[in-house]
Amino acid sequence: MLSNIRLRDHHREAQVFSSRLVAAVILVALLTLVLVGRMIWLQWAQYERFALLSEENRLQTQALPPPRGLLLDRNGNVLADNQPDFSLTLIPEQVRDLDATLEKISALIPFSDDDRQRLKDLINSRRRPWDPVPLRGRLTDEELALIAAALHELPGVRISAEAIRHYPYDELFSHVIGYVNRINANDQARMDEATLANYAGTHFYGRSGVERYYENELHGTVGYRKVETNARGRVLNVVEEQPPVPGRDLQLYLDLDTQRAAWKALGQRRGAVVAIDPRDGGVLAFVSRPGYDPNLFVTGISH
Repeated sequence: MLSNIRLRDHHREAQVFSSRLVAAVILVALLTLVLVGRMIWLQWAQYERFALLSEENRLQTQALPPPRGLLLDRNGNVLADNQPDFSLTLIPEQVRDLDATLEKISALIPFSDDDRQRLKDLINSRRRPWDPVPLRGRLTDEELALIAAALHELPGVRISAEAIRHYPYDELFSHVIGYVNRINANDQARMDEATLANYAGTHFYGRSGVERYYENELHGTVGYRKVETNARGRVLNVVEEQPPVPGRDLQLYLDLDTQRAAWKALGQRRGAVVAIDPRDGGVLAFVSRPGYDPNLFVTGISH
């Protein structure tokens, strides 16, 4: 019995193959047209937008805080000056996950819940997202080493050198000189736009006494530096710079020796002593007990 032999239709197969080939060519051509159209749209229609984004990523503006003015007695003795220190700051717009970043930081150095809340309040205030927000001041050598070793895991976090207010005579002038401490969200809420811009990069604000009354004169004017950076944020070149204007040094009528004498005369008793020059009414001494060490309030009493 002969088997049925199925003959192949070569003509039919050629037609099917040709049809599939044409369909594939058309599909590839359509995909190519879509890609070319998308590229043209990006290159022409969206050129200005992406060029601006690229420029913003390449160029960064950094605030240059002004040195705070010194406070001097009538003979030129320094009653309040600035000392170099290292602090930890954060650039909000460069931080991908704030909570995760804070968890990593708190595993390296002391960082309380109050610190965390203060930071979030500052970020949520009117502060611009590229302005640095202070995290911790007066870092120890050990803390500096721990943070420096982990910076590659902390985008947006920086170790910054800053000038910390220092009161060399501790409580002797505390009630008259007053003190400064860190700016908070309430301070920023009271500032107009021009004042807020002038405090970019500045972490301290006068709270009481002479420091508060003459805040505008002591603060100075902020400067700016525009820098070119690479993809990792490293500065390659300084494109433009406007230096800050330092705050004014103020020479007061107070006399260091008279202040010491009044402090000694008051002893451990509670009360106040004021010494006035009868010739012109200038205040030579202003002592009040109990006093306090204003240096403790500069970066926060909890630290």
